[in-house]
Amino acid sequence: MATTHVALLRGINVGRAKRIAMADLRELVQELGGTDVRTLLNSGNVVFGLAGKAAAGFGPRLERALVDEVGVASRVTMLSEAELARVVAANPLADPKREPSKLLVAFFAAAPQRATLAPLLARDWKPDALADGPNALYLWCARGVLDSAVSVAVNRAFGDAFTARNWATVLKLQALAAEGGSKAR
Repeated sequence: MATTHVALLRGINVGRAKRIAMADLRELVQELGGTDVRTLLNSGNVVFGLAGKAAAGFGPRLERALVDEVGVASRVTMLSEAELARVVAANPLADPKREPSKLLVAFFAAAPQRATLAPLLARDWKPDALADGPNALYLWCARGVLDSAVSVAVNRAFGDAFTARNWATVLKLQALAAEGGSKAR
């Protein structure tokens, strides 16, 4: 039985670097064993099914295949449909009155280092905000992502250990994953 997964590729199709057509990405995921492969937007968001033990090590396999087949190096963060749902449900900064493009979720493949995270969480970021979640951080960027002190600090602290998506994209991914999950069951 297939389980729905989401792969988030860091830095894909941002500016002129790391360009990959979503059709090529879907084909690559399918070649690696993904089923019902769908992409969202043009920025490295892939939702697909994986049967049995195929999920184990899929992220690193996809990273290698991206380099070998397409010539693009990108860190891949994998989440199951259930893990994505937990990240969405745990967001203490979610508020329908907030502009979703200014609310980011930083996804980590593994929990962020506490020694690096603790001082960031202790700081008052007003008017921005930072909150911790399950292998994720939530960033409210009141003046926009590019003008956000919290966004700059998280990027500086964690480098490429994470990939971020805005709240609207996260909710679209969750809906797409739920669609796939209903097909896989």
